[in-house]
Amino acid sequence: MAIHKSIFTNFPETRELLDWYKNQPKKSTPNINGHIHTPHSFSAFSEIEQAFQLAKSEDVSVLGINDFYTTDGFNEFAELATKNKIFPLFNIEFMALQNDLQKAGIRVNDPNNPGRTYMSGKGLCQPAKMSEISFKKIRNLQDDSNRQTFEMVAKLNDFFAENNIDIKFDAAEVQSRLAKNLFRERHIAQAIRIAVFEKENTDFGRAKLLNSIFLGKEIKSAIDNLAGLENEIRSNLLKVGGAAFVPEDPKAFLSLEEVMDLIIDAGGIPCYPVLLDFGNGNFTDYEANKEKLLQTFIDKNIYSIELIPGRNEYNILKDFVSFFNKNGFVITFGTEHNTPKLDPMKISCGGIDLDDELKQINFEGTAVIAAHQYLIANGEEGYLKNGMAKIEGKAYFIELGKAVIAKFLENYF
Repeated sequence: MAIHKSIFTNFPETRELLDWYKNQPKKSTPNINGHIHTPHSFSAFSEIEQAFQLAKSEDVSVLGINDFYTTDGFNEFAELATKNKIFPLFNIEFMALQNDLQKAGIRVNDPNNPGRTYMSGKGLCQPAKMSEISFKKIRNLQDDSNRQTFEMVAKLNDFFAENNIDIKFDAAEVQSRLAKNLFRERHIAQAIRIAVFEKENTDFGRAKLLNSIFLGKEIKSAIDNLAGLENEIRSNLLKVGGAAFVPEDPKAFLSLEEVMDLIIDAGGIPCYPVLLDFGNGNFTDYEANKEKLLQTFIDKNIYSIELIPGRNEYNILKDFVSFFNKNGFVITFGTEHNTPKLDPMKISCGGIDLDDELKQINFEGTAVIAAHQYLIANGEEGYLKNGMAKIEGKAYFIELGKAVIAKFLENYF
């Protein structure tokens, strides 16, 4: 049965829940993945249910949906979380633009686009609840994003026709077949790869056709590496310099402040996704100095960060996370899964398992979000008060959140 009310409204009251938790035997720190994308934006998963199946197979007990510009997957995510007894986190992600940093050429957490700033919201209301103004802003973001991808398809068709490549797409059909509401450039890359594989049934023929599409440039990925091929298609055709590239309209971006206000209006906690090193020890201008970054966050009332450890060097990650943890930040980890590659659901750092301290930090950050979700679902104030984080009360939220997670995993329903 579809869940159209919050999964937290049937929980015990706070005091009863905490008393219950105190009497429970303490268990080991659960495996947590607080940031995955689903087919509602773009995802390695064919369906949301696949994510839960893989999470169960890898003993992941907490899973967080984190789609771009949409909460459309929240109710299905809640239903599948209940069915699979995996605790859900309800999140969202945006691309904001800090105009002053763009003008200054300062890269934030996008290594290629100065000023562009990814920003997540953690622990939103489920079902989604926000003002009509916020809903309208999200719909406008979706419309602007889809308009850009439709223009890409039109340019792609022109490119194919000019180069006598017998492939043509109908943008609406591709959107209907491969996407949900939000139609992204990764869907176009996927459509091209599928078309190539349908036209040619041998490895040689597929490679030859792709080389033609790349105007003689040879493919680097093996033919059976679908994720690699789609990434190459995206890089060669859809990014800057590509035949089907369409620049984003700066007017389509919200400011960082607008995004944060929207997240808070939707019941969430503003959270900065840290890029950190690129796997080669390099950092963006914005993130290079963690002490300076800390002060920037404090000035902007940001007290929650998230990382994708799989793209970071272990010692760099550990140092950075320990520093922000000591400064009272809510810290969570995820895998994204927003490319065609189906990586493991269990978080690691370049193949290295997280140590007990990192797992505990992730658990505590997740617990704060879980407590926040539970409280706002029951009409109470969550981790924010007038948009400000309750850092002094963080320990209480950690304990309450652990109780909320434990109750859910004990199959309270």
